Amino acid sequence: MATNPQQLNDDQAGLSAADEAGLFERPISLERPPEPRIPFVFSSPHSGRVYTEAFVRASNLDAMTLRRSEDSFIEEVFGGVVALGAPLLHARFPRAYLDANREPYELDPAMFADPLPPHVNTRSLRVAGGLGTIARVVADSTEIYRAPLSYADAERRIRLLYMPFHEALRDLLEEARRRFGWALLIDCHSMPSVGASNEDDRGGNRPDIVLGDRYGTSCASKITEEAERLLRRLGYRVARNNPYAGGFNTEHYGRPQAGFHALQIEINRALYMNETRLERGQGLARLKADMTAFVEGLAGLDWSGFAGGARHAAQ
Repeated sequence: MATNPQQLNDDQAGLSAADEAGLFERPISLERPPEPRIPFVFSSPHSGRVYTEAFVRASNLDAMTLRRSEDSFIEEVFGGVVALGAPLLHARFPRAYLDANREPYELDPAMFADPLPPHVNTRSLRVAGGLGTIARVVADSTEIYRAPLSYADAERRIRLLYMPFHEALRDLLEEARRRFGWALLIDCHSMPSVGASNEDDRGGNRPDIVLGDRYGTSCASKITEEAERLLRRLGYRVARNNPYAGGFNTEHYGRPQAGFHALQIEINRALYMNETRLERGQGLARLKADMTAFVEGLAGLDWSGFAGGARHAAQ
């Protein structure tokens, strides 16, 4: 299927285009170090920006409005971790098309022309807010689709996009756990600099970084404490679990008693990009250097007591 360059291909804004076959054949990007040296796995489920022509045509919105839901360029912010010996996984598909930080089947029945099967979770708070696995709205609560979808379309996206992302993430964490005795998922996100009208902190200026550990349940407290200390030393204003405590991935993969820890990191977009034009800003290079230094500092701490998995709960 040919793409429409005026509609989809905006190099300045970082937008990419592909036909559906190309996206479904290569839904993820995985950067691996030559040799894993640290028990960390980095994931960016929301930075994908490959929009198919069919998706944009099915939407009420132009491509730039659809992009408001992206964690734009966050895979670049954490690009330095690969040289430190950690893998970096990021989705190529956009969050507005499929959200890999949800349960596999969180779907809104009002979006579909046909009934949903019994295994679908139609009652979660995320579905109620229009932000299920297949989102109904973009970040500003604007409806995405001009007509109902078929369940077959949703199933195809989940099977060919969602499942490969999570299979890769699960394999990376298990590989780290086998190699080092424990594993830490750092789930990488960005946030608007000001709380939206539908959020608890609406209209409020946000800190530079928010660390989410599901209120102390998804990783050992030492990890969160040391992460906050290192980030503050680098000059960042840091908060914990407010307004974001961690999504599905943090909760699902964070099992400290089994040796799997998960920490979500949300970075204020004003630090590194133009939020209106969705363009890289002058601060991106510095932020990338700081995040690399942060990870290097975190990796250099004494984690010898964590090897052994189930003996080490979140305490």
